[in-house]
Amino acid sequence: MASDRPTLPPVRLRAEAELARAALAAPLLAGAVRLARWAGPQTRVGAGGELADDQLPAAAEVLGLEPDDDGAAHASEAWRVAVDTGLVTVPEPEGDEDEAAGVTAGEQLALLTKGSPADVLAVWLDGFDAVFADATAPVFDELADLIGEDGEIDVAKLDWDPEAETAFLEGVLGNLYLLTVSEGGSGEGPVPLPALAASMIVPDDMGEPTDDVLEQVSEAMMRLDDQFRVLEPIGLVEYQPVDEALMAEEGEEPVPSVDDEDVSRYGMVRLTPLGLYGIRTRMLEAGVDAPAVGDLTGKGPEALLDGVAHYPSEAARGEVELWLAGREPVAAARELLAAARGADEGSPLRRLHCQQALSLVGAEAEPAVREVLDDPELGGLARVWLAERGAADVPAPPEAMIFWLAVDTIAAQLEMDGDLEELQDLIEGLTGRHDGFFDAVWRVEHPATADVLEAMGRLHRDKRIAKEARKSAFKARSRTDD
Repeated sequence: MASDRPTLPPVRLRAEAELARAALAAPLLAGAVRLARWAGPQTRVGAGGELADDQLPAAAEVLGLEPDDDGAAHASEAWRVAVDTGLVTVPEPEGDEDEAAGVTAGEQLALLTKGSPADVLAVWLDGFDAVFADATAPVFDELADLIGEDGEIDVAKLDWDPEAETAFLEGVLGNLYLLTVSEGGSGEGPVPLPALAASMIVPDDMGEPTDDVLEQVSEAMMRLDDQFRVLEPIGLVEYQPVDEALMAEEGEEPVPSVDDEDVSRYGMVRLTPLGLYGIRTRMLEAGVDAPAVGDLTGKGPEALLDGVAHYPSEAARGEVELWLAGREPVAAARELLAAARGADEGSPLRRLHCQQALSLVGAEAEPAVREVLDDPELGGLARVWLAERGAADVPAPPEAMIFWLAVDTIAAQLEMDGDLEELQDLIEGLTGRHDGFFDAVWRVEHPATADVLEAMGRLHRDKRIAKEARKSAFKARSRTDD
């Protein structure tokens, strides 16, 4: 396996303008904007920038909420986002004063109407960071129990490790991201909360979870239930909470059911397109390789073919289509063919992806393809491409080219780590189609000849032919060692 493969599959992000519209529509940011426009010289705040208690009911009404405790709590959360994103600038109380008046509009507020989509998303990301911090903050069941003799909160009594809490939630969101972007993963569908909690708790090599592990999963579920309720209003996820009736049925921490019909009662979560953007941005800031379809658009053909080498098929196709857009077909085909040459370890896979990319160029690539018919590395690829398109006057390949192409094709498939049965079928098809296959192949001047023959010896289902492949591999190594 190549060491430079991306850590994660590439994500297909929505356009920045669409993401910016989603950010502005997120309930929490939208509420923060409304409060920022409402605030003024008479607005009073505490030492931490929080709204004065007696102003919360009015703030709730600005948000279209009842001026009760719930409305005040929602208003307080929206105000916190307004402060943390720079939508408002708050004064600090002077001297012994507990409050100060004179809130002004922050510089970021104007960006939401006059700035670019990127500006809007930058503000939203600041809001996401603030909400993430809230989601990992400790929950005070009995605040009085946490007050020390000096009247301050005794941190030691919190039983809270901020680094562990952050790592846990980042791990959960990372797993949710991977499930969403992986080919064959959850895609657009929601993920059951028990499965997400289990991905963080249950060891990969554990068969049947123990009672202790199931209890940990249940605790993690309830923790995540609280956290996703906090994260949903910023537009990161769509979340169906744990059915509160389960608490009464099964106690404070319900054990997940294995009944698929009931699994939705235990919570379901899905990353939104905006959420994908937000999680990927955090990953990139943390140094994680999290590619996106379109990253290679402005790069050269070598970077394209190497970059898509281990992409899932749909992502690779999308990346190539974006790269080809706006390029002149014949010139693009020539660039791709030139980039496919080489004797390095990654060259067989580049040639395979070059052939696939040329199929997206279409018939207009034919002049460039015919130019390489006599090329020892590209001539076989060119003939296959022309034959697949039903082109006329395709010259028969020399025997040496046939076997060179066979080695190159298998080398590419081995590097892809694809379906084992498909690879075995390919190997057995090649050996069955040509008499004296191994007697010819071990002489092929290709850097991967010996490795390919050794792989054929491992993978061929006919023991006699597998043994013949291993003998040929020994001959090939002996020839190159001389």
